Amino acid sequence: METTNSATEGDPLKRGEDGVETGTAPSATELKKKSCKEVLGFAKLTHWRTAVFFFSLFLCLTIVFAFSFIIPCPVRPQYLGSWNRTFPEAATYDFLAIEDASQDKVMDVLFVLKSTEVSQNKTCAAAGLPSPCVFVCAVDGTDGEDLWVRPLHPDFHWAQCGLDKGTSRNWDCLLSHSGNLTAIDKHKGLIRWQKPQPSGLRSTVPVLSVPDLDGHKVNDVALVASDSTQTQLVFVSGESGDQIGSTVVLDSTETTSHFLHRVAEGSYYVILQKDTGVYGLALRRIAAKAKPGMEKSLKEDKNWEKTASESSGLVPIYESDSVKQVLTTGETGDSPNLLLVTGEEVALVDGRKLQLQWKFNTSSVISEPTFGHYNKDDILDVVLEEDIGNHTKRVIILDGKSGGVLWEVNLLATPNSPKPASIHTTNHFSIFVFWGMFPSDSNTSVPLTSDRHSYMLLPLYSKVLLESTSSTDHIITFKATLLEGGRHAAYITLTGPETAGAEGTVVLSKRKLKQDVPPATYSVSAPAEVQRLTMTSKRPSAVSALVIGERTNCYMHTTSPWPVGGTTLKTLNSKKTKVCTLAMTFQLLTTKRKLKSMFRDLG
Repeated sequence: METTNSATEGDPLKRGEDGVETGTAPSATELKKKSCKEVLGFAKLTHWRTAVFFFSLFLCLTIVFAFSFIIPCPVRPQYLGSWNRTFPEAATYDFLAIEDASQDKVMDVLFVLKSTEVSQNKTCAAAGLPSPCVFVCAVDGTDGEDLWVRPLHPDFHWAQCGLDKGTSRNWDCLLSHSGNLTAIDKHKGLIRWQKPQPSGLRSTVPVLSVPDLDGHKVNDVALVASDSTQTQLVFVSGESGDQIGSTVVLDSTETTSHFLHRVAEGSYYVILQKDTGVYGLALRRIAAKAKPGMEKSLKEDKNWEKTASESSGLVPIYESDSVKQVLTTGETGDSPNLLLVTGEEVALVDGRKLQLQWKFNTSSVISEPTFGHYNKDDILDVVLEEDIGNHTKRVIILDGKSGGVLWEVNLLATPNSPKPASIHTTNHFSIFVFWGMFPSDSNTSVPLTSDRHSYMLLPLYSKVLLESTSSTDHIITFKATLLEGGRHAAYITLTGPETAGAEGTVVLSKRKLKQDVPPATYSVSAPAEVQRLTMTSKRPSAVSALVIGERTNCYMHTTSPWPVGGTTLKTLNSKKTKVCTLAMTFQLLTTKRKLKSMFRDLG
């Protein structure tokens, strides 16, 4: 009895845990049965956990394999470094558009030809048109293959693309030809609408993209025409191509150029370049004259209207009798600044407050200025070409903030040289491209078209200027661009007969900028502040690097002509041979590293 009592008293908690409320201890048989049930329950739970684990693992593997093999990954476009398309017995025009027509996030090329056929199955006769007719062509930016070809009735007047950006239009390009206006979709080349030109109106580019004025929820356009007697504007529906309201006379004199300037939200002004200066006219005023009540969605800017003429409504922006060009800086957002080129100066005017920002004295700008980022202030700088006499031009980059000179170089002004171009890269700098010839290369006092070269400058390496020989064909138009977001810098060239509209051989070509710099050996010529490094290779296009540095005491020259694979370096002063050799070797190695680093930015 004592043994039993002590056993019972010694395990009071265990009885409580087991839920035993009576004082009687369970038998050995009951304990054995209870233990078996617990083991079996735990075993069942373990099997369930194992099943859930393997099911989760199987599900994860299925998802991984689905994304890896079943769902295709996006394929990067395969580029050709260069391509060209040749069209014999054709004519072309000063029109070249860079758009994503194939919707593969790679830019494509649109241009216009006049010919009897583009290919065997693309002829004027097949389209029921007189021969020769006009062909609007879109080719793939990656390989130059046709995306679509749209034949139209001749004759061609003008074309403009990029009109779908930020709008609700289902078309991108507008063409004026044979008395018609034709709106074309850039993706398939479909004609969205075609209407006769407004009666008695010989319109010119640019086409003005205006807000929706007729209530169809599609942005409309405005066409401007000018002759010796007056300047007129007409609104055209972006949905149907029908004229909206009546034709409005903007001014009783001829205007040289025009464009639409956005001052603030809903506040637009048509900028007009006249022989007395540059003026603005509120789009709200124009819309009210075309059709009363159509101006409700538009506004006038109070600051601009302070100086507006009571009779004409014209707002004076910059009054001068020698204005040659007026451009917007192209900055995003409201109120881009206005750049004016006159016979005495280049001036920048604030696009909102109409205040003069800076002036640069020059009387001989010979081409249209270009904008790009040379420094890190995120303000667009200005590239000018200035005639300095003796068939020589000075290429200048002006600070967009102050108007000061940031960079310059003198080149021979070769015939048929396109205006400067710039490519905006993702590192907030631009690649600058311009044309001409380095003075030391000229064998004659008057440069020829065959002497024409293209030059490339990267601001991060402002003392290195790359030179590439180009074709001797007559350049109709030229554009430098990034074919893909942040990469693949290239230039597109359209060449053809010298006479506009004349038949001959037309060539559209694309070349990757990075491809123009092959692995090469270096040779040097000096003396002066400009040292020249020429890179030779087995490729037919040899590229040179002009290293622009400070004057040194080490002067070297090379044998002429330069032998392939290098050249013999000689010194003008034998006592400085060792110093010169060390200095030149260091410079060559430094330049080689710079070139290698520089072309990472070109993609």
